[in-house]
Amino acid sequence: MYGTYDAHEAYLECTPVVIVGLDVGQARIGVAVSDERETLATPREVIRRRSNAAALDAILRIVAAEQAGRVVVGLPISLDGELHGQAQATQAFAEKLRARLEPLNIPLVYMDETLSTVRAEELLREAGARLVRIRERIDAVAAAVILQDYLNEQVARQNVARRRAQVEYGADAPEAGEF
Repeated sequence: MYGTYDAHEAYLECTPVVIVGLDVGQARIGVAVSDERETLATPREVIRRRSNAAALDAILRIVAAEQAGRVVVGLPISLDGELHGQAQATQAFAEKLRARLEPLNIPLVYMDETLSTVRAEELLREAGARLVRIRERIDAVAAAVILQDYLNEQVARQNVARRRAQVEYGADAPEAGEF
């Protein structure tokens, strides 16, 4: 394709799909969904994590109901760049989810979720949410923050690839959506 840009990644990024975003915690899993154009992440719900099997089933039901084409899981990378306790637990759960998504041809990707819960709480407070409402919704809003970061990163990557192609190919560079 163009330089080292992976054709499969380019196809995934240029084929808009609904994306499900997850903020995986020990007791709850926040869920968010994107619109079909992959521009806006919206908090959807919070799954109470009674068991891994029940949580995985609930996520798969949401993926099916939304007809999602990708799942983004927030990974709590510590400030030293390492994966510590919660990150390892999240990754272990996500890999179980990946095994259930693979037969459906739905990719799972990770997104750094550093400070997503803090940002979610700020958003809820700015919206005037009361403390009780914040506790009820924070995980879903954190999932939306993670998913929105992912969506924004994808737009930035597409813009970089487009500029790279324009530099390399000049007027013959592909238009947006042709990657």
